[in-house]
Amino acid sequence: MRKLFATLLFLTTAFTSAFASDHVIVELAPGAQPSVVAAAFGGQVERSMQGTNFYLMSVPSAAALVPNPHLGILGVELNSAVSVRPTGAIGILTTSGTKAAEWYAQQPAMKLVNAGKAAGVSSGRGMVIADINSRVDYGHPALIGHLTSGYDFVAEQSGNGATLNQSSASFLDQSSAGFLDQSSAGFLDQSSAGFLDQSTASFLDQSTASFLDQSTASFLDQSNPAHGHGTFCAGLIAALAPDAMIMPLRTFDDTGNADAFTIARAVRYAALNGANVINMSFGMTAKSNAVDQAIKFATDRGVIVVASAGNANTNAPQFPASANHVLGVAATDLSDKKASFSNYGSDVFVDAPGVNIISAYPGGYYAIASGTSFSAPFVSAEAALLHSASWKNSDNAISSGTVNIDAENPGYRNQLGSGRIDMFKALQSQK
Repeated sequence: MRKLFATLLFLTTAFTSAFASDHVIVELAPGAQPSVVAAAFGGQVERSMQGTNFYLMSVPSAAALVPNPHLGILGVELNSAVSVRPTGAIGILTTSGTKAAEWYAQQPAMKLVNAGKAAGVSSGRGMVIADINSRVDYGHPALIGHLTSGYDFVAEQSGNGATLNQSSASFLDQSSAGFLDQSSAGFLDQSSAGFLDQSTASFLDQSTASFLDQSTASFLDQSNPAHGHGTFCAGLIAALAPDAMIMPLRTFDDTGNADAFTIARAVRYAALNGANVINMSFGMTAKSNAVDQAIKFATDRGVIVVASAGNANTNAPQFPASANHVLGVAATDLSDKKASFSNYGSDVFVDAPGVNIISAYPGGYYAIASGTSFSAPFVSAEAALLHSASWKNSDNAISSGTVNIDAENPGYRNQLGSGRIDMFKALQSQK
């Protein structure tokens, strides 16, 4: 004990004059004192993670803080930033009235996965889907009655009914969407929504979507890239699992930034507060042990975790989709071809539509966008339907309830998981 104290005193003397500039996640042994360890390196404890021995610390140099069992330091990692930026703009659609536009639940992508038939078997009643995302428009007609209070990890307060300001209409994350000129959006009027019949939906096919001219989207405010992403994902979940409740967990601020420590906290929060499914429509550049341990904490308690595979058109694994027991989701188009932007490879579990998807957008609007961010909610909703219908092994049901799309993707054989999801087939798979 005296030797340990002398070591800590020496380290404190060496580093107290330095300015704490690096943020690190430190895992300590049981009984170790986080404040003592932080002070020994001239730093301080910024935040703890409830129920764990993980601590966020600021220190002068992350390089000086390494695992050391004598000091009770089991692991150290940089609190890596998770920065999501738009790769394209979105198309804003307008509809009349204040009620939810039921037509968007009948869009071709949802017909393709047999969402309507699945709803006749299970609606997700009694399930809670946590969505780790950006701010959500609680007042959007498509989301009213579908949201729990959740938690805002950016403002450090429980979620509330505050709505978003539609004037900051830029967009977050893994979107490679083009732009649909609002002036030509009359064909999307709710009263003439027959266009959503799958057989006549070729205009939504990626190959014929040249009218989605990205160059005309300069009006979108790029200063707030987080705007819309959370609402968009929540809108998909609400349409696909209408009787499930969505737990919005805001971890991304309005500039589209989050960090590993905050995401790990959100995962644990979801698991501790009744979530049956966790949707993670984002990717990280590197694996985080803190996030990985949080995911294990959740899956050990029976929570199903779903993540987007990524939009870099590569077979390089993207975390957390590549983590153990996480269902990684790649994106396909209406012809069951891999989306041009979608990742692929061994970490892909299944595929879901992700090209020209329509969902809710802040301010009572609807929008059209693309990305694996929007494929993941399909699978999260499907998992909730299965769990609600008392399917104990939802992973197997999702995997077996797929459509083989190898013939449509000869260059990606065995790299697109089990195939494209069919929600009705999955619900029937164990009968």
